[in-house]
Amino acid sequence: MNADKLSFLCRAKKATYAGHGAEADPSRPASHDLIYSEGGLTYIDTYLGGERFTGEEALWEEGQPIWAMNYSGRVTGQPFSGDFLKEALSHVSTDKPYRGPEYFTDGTYEFAMTVDGSIDWFQGYEEITTRGHQVYELYFHGGTVI
Repeated sequence: MNADKLSFLCRAKKATYAGHGAEADPSRPASHDLIYSEGGLTYIDTYLGGERFTGEEALWEEGQPIWAMNYSGRVTGQPFSGDFLKEALSHVSTDKPYRGPEYFTDGTYEFAMTVDGSIDWFQGYEEITTRGHQVYELYFHGGTVI
């Protein structure tokens, strides 16, 4: 994936879930859908659930799918902060455009992400801890679509 598409992917992620973006009409019963488009590129994040959830982010160019990532996560303890998760995810960067940064902290909350592979084929894990106790975890995987 070229630099322009990676930049678009990061802008889209920051403008949708991480940026408290507005939801679109659900594509499936009880789904949450967030959409961002620029020119011929469209990003859609759709997920099911809340405290336990699963979803998919995907990128289309001129109506053709070119990249996708599936994820499944859950709240594992309290006090969990959805606002902290969104803040961490807003620090996504083009060198690791999967979820958030490898590490982010604010107050007592810590976000950590590990990933194996490249944007073309990858799998990873992220978690949030507070005061040494895990309160959230998520697994993700994906890659380019041909």
